[in-house]
Amino acid sequence: MNTAFPLTRDLVLIGGGHAHALVLKMWAMKPLAGARLTVINPAPSAPYSGMLPGFVAGHYTSDELYIDLIRIARAAGARIILGKAAHIDRAKKQVIVPDRAPIGYDVCSIDIGITSGMPELEGFTEHAVPAKPLDDFARIWEGFCQETGPAQVAVLGAGVAGAEVAMAAAHRLQHLGRAADVTLIDRSKALSRLGTQARSKVLKSLNELNVTLLEHANVLRVEADQVVVADRDPIPAKMTLGAAGTRAYEWLSNIGLAMEQGYIKVLPSLQSETDSDIFAVGDCAHLTHAPRPKAGVFAVREAPILFHNLRAALSGGAMQNYHPQSDYLKLVSLGGKIALAEKLGVAISGGAMWRWKDQIDRKFMDQFDALKPMGALELPEEFASGVEAHAGPICAGCGSKVGRGALARSALHQTGAQRDDVVTLKGDDAALLQMGDVKQVLSTDHLRAFTDDPVLMTRIAAVHALGDIWSMGAKPQSAMVSLILPRMSTALQERTLDEIMHTASDVMGEAGAQIIGGHTSMGAEFTIGFSVTGLASDTPITLGGAQVGDVLVLTKPIGTGVLLAAEMQIKARGADVAAAYASMARGVAIDALSLSTAQAMTDVTGFGLAGHLANICRASGVGAELNVRDVPLLNGALAMSETGVQSSLYPDNLSDALTMMNAPQTARGRLMLDPQTAGGLLAALSQADAKVAIATMKERGIDAIQIGKIVDGPVALNLIE
Repeated sequence: MNTAFPLTRDLVLIGGGHAHALVLKMWAMKPLAGARLTVINPAPSAPYSGMLPGFVAGHYTSDELYIDLIRIARAAGARIILGKAAHIDRAKKQVIVPDRAPIGYDVCSIDIGITSGMPELEGFTEHAVPAKPLDDFARIWEGFCQETGPAQVAVLGAGVAGAEVAMAAAHRLQHLGRAADVTLIDRSKALSRLGTQARSKVLKSLNELNVTLLEHANVLRVEADQVVVADRDPIPAKMTLGAAGTRAYEWLSNIGLAMEQGYIKVLPSLQSETDSDIFAVGDCAHLTHAPRPKAGVFAVREAPILFHNLRAALSGGAMQNYHPQSDYLKLVSLGGKIALAEKLGVAISGGAMWRWKDQIDRKFMDQFDALKPMGALELPEEFASGVEAHAGPICAGCGSKVGRGALARSALHQTGAQRDDVVTLKGDDAALLQMGDVKQVLSTDHLRAFTDDPVLMTRIAAVHALGDIWSMGAKPQSAMVSLILPRMSTALQERTLDEIMHTASDVMGEAGAQIIGGHTSMGAEFTIGFSVTGLASDTPITLGGAQVGDVLVLTKPIGTGVLLAAEMQIKARGADVAAAYASMARGVAIDALSLSTAQAMTDVTGFGLAGHLANICRASGVGAELNVRDVPLLNGALAMSETGVQSSLYPDNLSDALTMMNAPQTARGRLMLDPQTAGGLLAALSQADAKVAIATMKERGIDAIQIGKIVDGPVALNLIE
């Protein structure tokens, strides 16, 4: 997020449709000072509809099909919220997303597409897959293609979309060597919106691919393995796809806007007829001045007008009007690498048309790959010695920590005079306060934000801080919040604080702790931290109890540091980043409970897995062997490490580690020094206790794993690669 100017207005984009994706790209090139941009979408990526038939046919991979919203949001300086909007409270100007605080807006735009679900058809919801939303359909189809044996597919709806899907499915299954039986079913005449020439060519392609066409068929119900049709034998179907009956999402009808058969009625400016602060584009909108069929071409053409008008609405500028073309080029995939082009009643088909369509689609997608990464600071002509070595971008999360070496040599390392009620555990995860029989642990953590979603960042920061309490076998008791917000107006401060405090209270409450206060201020960027206390009923688990022969157990995969660094540089896949977010947001209370018999334990954070294991070795006076290939990695982490991406804290972690181990020689080995944010727990247990703990966590859905062992000899760490 660009915080060079105070933030005063909130623009919220609901949905990652084609128009919104293009608006994000244009915003990256020309942001509006003072505007905070937010995009809400259920997934980190959005499929491009133009490539869907090619994806179904096997011509495109899933990576080629999807627009990576996390990467575009980073380039645009936008915060991305991974969730599904369920309502808009226009009176309070809030977007409601389940399981999080409401999201305030000044201007809102909706681009969520449509659905082809048919809940009124008996059995459809339980046994069929709607072609829209495309994201779910693409995922389920890919899984179906991994199966073996005969493939029976029924496609409901013989419009252009249904015919494309049926032909693509037949082509893909046949090329996989599976006996394919594809049936295309419609209640009326098939392909009725195509001209005579085009319809004839598509019908010919269906026949060549052995797709059975049933017209004027009355479907009675969908069952698990067949489609029941009136006056006909049941149609065998291991997969039933719905491509008919496209409709708007029901929640749109409950926000009090003027609607046309469930679609939002918009003016030429793309603003709602009812509310000038709400815009709608793409298939979910109805152009009252120029109604058009639902087609992606209109969403793409709307994007420049939407971009201009959203900026105008935020800054008081003049609106522009969108005038859709009366006719448009229709490009229809015909299964294989052939396509049909139709305009003004003239239709041409063949391989040249496929290459033309492929070129258009790839050009559209390529524009989202040419995104500008965050670069190093431009140095002036003269600068002090040493500046060049530290001028690169600073990572966020635990990647922005001060290195262990500097901490060990600083005044922070000095504990001062020992008091009777304070037990100093030098270098441990938390301080121990003893008041009579009461043992209280105390720790503090503060993170530089790596996402501008305050809810996600707050949840991760809270889990990160609680890790110190859980790792010592204590029960969380209380927490105080420490918060720095970027410069923003009073209204935006209130909105942001509501999101943060709702989340902080929820996370701490779930852990058994209570928020008892805190401190807020404004500064250059968003940072958040917590000071937490916990109560230990028995002797706390420390770093210093590991015994020779103990095995090492890890409860979360690693790789957050390299993935967050790659995300800042717009190199990581959005899906991998989203998975890393989910891992960081998962608490480790159950892990800690399962590891209550640990001899020594720590949470894996800024010093990396090897660095925190080294702390156990130092405190316990033992050595350790770490089996690098047994350590679970987050998706995408190894690929990023192999390309040379590293967190800005990595050099400090390496420098400290070299006092106890040899430098890692591989990309996987380097990840052992990758700084983690809200990482899992690392515990040393007896072999018997480790076996029980791993089994217990597996029953609870936690994939804990044994990654090494404690050994006799010098205090050293051996990476076995």
